[in-house]
Amino acid sequence: MIELYAFATPNSVKVPIALEEMGLSYDLKPINIRQGEQKAADFLALNPNGKVPVLVDGALVLTESAAILVHLAEKTGRLLPRDGMDRARVFEQLFFHASALSPAFGNAGFFKRLAAEPQPLAEARFTAEANRVLDRIDALLGERRFVAGDDFTIADIAHFGWLWRREFPGMTLDGRPNLVRWFDTVAARPAVRRAIARVEAVIPQAA
Repeated sequence: MIELYAFATPNSVKVPIALEEMGLSYDLKPINIRQGEQKAADFLALNPNGKVPVLVDGALVLTESAAILVHLAEKTGRLLPRDGMDRARVFEQLFFHASALSPAFGNAGFFKRLAAEPQPLAEARFTAEANRVLDRIDALLGERRFVAGDDFTIADIAHFGWLWRREFPGMTLDGRPNLVRWFDTVAARPAVRRAIARVEAVIPQAA
């Protein structure tokens, strides 16, 4: 059975959503990053980078949420077009997530909530970038039903993870009607609801 080492973080939640969407059985193993369990020797043996999530699928130990999403999509043949422009659009959004949305949200949250002392310049810089990214996605969703086209894909799962935890960087969907429509649509999917319920049942919300 697939093993998933995770916490209630934006990156972690993407994986159970994908697993539920794809109908794959998995054993969810909580790693409490608040208590430093990601630094324990047995976890570092799985991921020397000391980050969640980690997926163990037979002999494969895989880190990085986007890589895990691609692996699961290719394993099942679901939520990732096989070729052509549609596939390219999914990867475009995955890389946009990794290069823009995730770092902007993560850094905005860090400087607002976790910095040892106030860093107003950094906070303003990353908050502005996070808002720019949200505006870009809202505009995109004015043209498409989902972020990569007409169909729900792993790109939607990637974006949803951080928007599910948008309170951490202090972001909002207010004034972005296309993004609200998309978020509500994804959040209402039965597999998404099952995944979130399962995560929250065994893992406390990560601040």
